[in-house]
Amino acid sequence: MVITCTSCGQKNRIGAAKLTSDARCGACKHPLTPPAAPIDVDTPTFDEIVSHTSLPVLVDFWAEWCGPCRRAAPEVKRTAQAMAGKAIVLKVDTEAHPDIAARFQVSGIPNFVVLKNGQMVFQQAGLVDATQMMRWLESAQD
Repeated sequence: MVITCTSCGQKNRIGAAKLTSDARCGACKHPLTPPAAPIDVDTPTFDEIVSHTSLPVLVDFWAEWCGPCRRAAPEVKRTAQAMAGKAIVLKVDTEAHPDIAARFQVSGIPNFVVLKNGQMVFQQAGLVDATQMMRWLESAQD
């Protein structure tokens, strides 16, 4: 994963396991902040993050042509901002990565999955607000 340092702007390549730990910028040594935005993932990145993080993961399955998915996007973004450092929010484009969607039997979008330690703990299709998404993630922290 590539994370941009908020202090100096340097791009830093870090492993998924360090997304929310004490990673530091290679240039200025400033702590790298946890992602506060949804991360668009491909299959290898999805697998790396899900298998290496102990935090709950919210996965937003979506497609460009889907109107409800576009309406969900700001809610997903709000969730990522509010849960930065406490959870990771991923976005999977079902048109580009149908293999990931097939793993979770996604047949309708938007579709949200919450994972903890690589295991699915919750799944729901349909449009929901950020408050509901945060409740899912908070319940997965227990």
